[in-house]
Parts: sequence; structure tokens; C-alpha cells
Amino acid sequence: MIVWQQLGTGARAVPKPVATARIWAVAFAGALLLMPVLGLIGLTDRPALALLALSLLAAALGLWAKFVAAPGTALLCWLFLNSFGVPPVGELSWAAERDLAWLSCLLTATVVGTAFARVANARAAYRRITPATHPDPRQNPPQPR
Repeated sequence: MIVWQQLGTGARAVPKPVATARIWAVAFAGALLLMPVLGLIGLTDRPALALLALSLLAAALGLWAKFVAAPGTALLCWLFLNSFGVPPVGELSWAAERDLAWLSCLLTATVVGTAFARVANARAAYRRITPATHPDPRQNPPQPR
């Protein structure tokens, strides 16, 4: 008789977030590479599309980051958006309403990505440690009356 057994029956730990410095390094490199790519396909004259692309990058980085990395990630993405996504290209400027809206959008994207990852990891850990709700009938046969 063949008995099937699950190979990984031990409890697995919840994945730990990546160090903040690494997240910021990847945010810097990712935004640095993303802005020229957007320029090559002709999207740097549309700041809304550049904001969307950087928000997706920030949300993706949030999946592996701690919550404390969110402000720095948003700020790095905003620096590249402001410097290379808005004319005059290469100059850092400040327009209060626009830049505060962009910063809040990028921060929200990063926090949402991080919160999603934490909830998904917590749910997965809960499912791993919760006992089965349907007991095996072979373990506890019904008692005759």
C-alpha cells in the first residue's frame, strides 16, 4: 500500500520584510531607470502617467518593505518625478498643491502595498497554524450506543 505524506509539514515562519536601506536603494535605482524609459516612449510630457508608473513601483516595493520605509520610498520616487517628469527637466521645483498631492499619492501607494503584504502574510500564517475543522473519521470512530 502506498501512503502519501506531505513533505513540508512543519510550521513556516512569516516572511520578514526587507531592510529599509535596501528598499530605498531599489527605489532609487528603480525610479532612476523608470524615468528614462518613460522618456523613451514619450510619456514624460504627461506627469500623470509618470506618477502612475512611480506609484506602481512604490506599491510593489511596499510589498517587501516595513512601514517605516514608506516615507523614504515615496520621497525618492517624488524626487525623480519632480526632477525628470515635469518641465524643466533636471531641475527640482516645488508647487505646493501639486507636489503635496503627488507625495500623498506615492505615500499611499507604498503604505497600501505594505499593508496588503502584512495582511496576506498574516492570513497565510493563520491558515498554517489553525487546526483542520473536519476531523478524520478514522481517528475518532463513532461510538456504538
